Amino acid sequence: MAERLSPLEIMTKLISFPTVSRETNLPLVDWVETYLRGHGIESHRWPDPDQPHKAAIYAHVGPMEEGAVILSGHTDVVPVDGQPWDTDPFTVTEKDGKYFGRGTCDMKGFDALAIWALVEAHYASVNRPLQLALSFDEEVGCTGAPPMIAAMQDVLPKGSAVIVGEPSMMQAVTGHKGGFGYDTHVVGFEVHSSIMHTGVNAIMAAAPLIDWANAQNAANQATAPSDVAAVFDPPWTTCHVGMIEGGTAHNITAKDCRFMMDFRTVPDEKQAQWRDAYLQQVSQAEAQMQATQPEARIEISEHFSIPGLVPELDGEAEALVRALTGDNASHVVSYGTEAGQFQEAGYSAVICGPGDIAQAHQPNEFITISQFNAGQKFMERLVERLCE
Repeated sequence: MAERLSPLEIMTKLISFPTVSRETNLPLVDWVETYLRGHGIESHRWPDPDQPHKAAIYAHVGPMEEGAVILSGHTDVVPVDGQPWDTDPFTVTEKDGKYFGRGTCDMKGFDALAIWALVEAHYASVNRPLQLALSFDEEVGCTGAPPMIAAMQDVLPKGSAVIVGEPSMMQAVTGHKGGFGYDTHVVGFEVHSSIMHTGVNAIMAAAPLIDWANAQNAANQATAPSDVAAVFDPPWTTCHVGMIEGGTAHNITAKDCRFMMDFRTVPDEKQAQWRDAYLQQVSQAEAQMQATQPEARIEISEHFSIPGLVPELDGEAEALVRALTGDNASHVVSYGTEAGQFQEAGYSAVICGPGDIAQAHQPNEFITISQFNAGQKFMERLVERLCE
């Protein structure tokens, strides 16, 4: 029988794998699979056919019946490139009441607690099943969770309550905004800028699309929010462009301009309406370009799409987390998570995990020892409840 590691020992191992989203996560998946097998727990993986160097892993303990509690986390982390770290980001360092390391907060700290809880639940012979679900590519648009969720249902009895362990200071977060983004490539026609009227400047053609986003933000901000939207900060759907590139020289009309139009939608608004509105603007801009040069065009592709997490009426997952934490306050967040994807697939979902989201993605990322310990207490209470 394998050694039963502590949550800290498991987190230390997970963080030693530099699973930045652009890299493989298979060494981490291999380790989790081997560790669980050493304790008599069978796990399953879903390898991404388009990215053979990545896979999700999931497992089930307890009775082989429906209704499991699912502990959901992601294995990827954001890059450390260019960040001024004081310690090795892929080694857990304890200092000043904190554990430092890439992923301690977002979210290998929770992953470690979930793996620990699964092993403890196995040895406790729980009466209600517990499942573990670890995805990939959450940090690049939550693209790894949907196929994992579908694959789980083909192999395991379907669970009912999902706890997504994004850092929430162990509070029950019951709602978040949805989001989607379009990679937008404006293809112009190069001429000397002295005769710019005969060409198409891709940057200048892109400008009205970005200005449209500014106008939408102003209109949304000026509109009275719905009851659902009012609990978010900000209480409206936002349109955003964070990066833009293009052009060859100051005296040549730009042939190319690339940017991503990013939408963060409140849960009671239809994302399809925002898609249609943006595509209409793109179509109009393209028609104006082609009136000058027919080969000019705008190419778009959806980069990511995340459904919102809608607060549930009498939600099972929310009730469970509130019972385990004693937190009865209302909490929502404006960032997206995999919770909305589980909810869309028919699960009750809630967000609850240790750590402060303000530390996520930061240099010298950390989780306080008190928060990590609070996460362990939460898992201990969960296992006890599953034994009832």
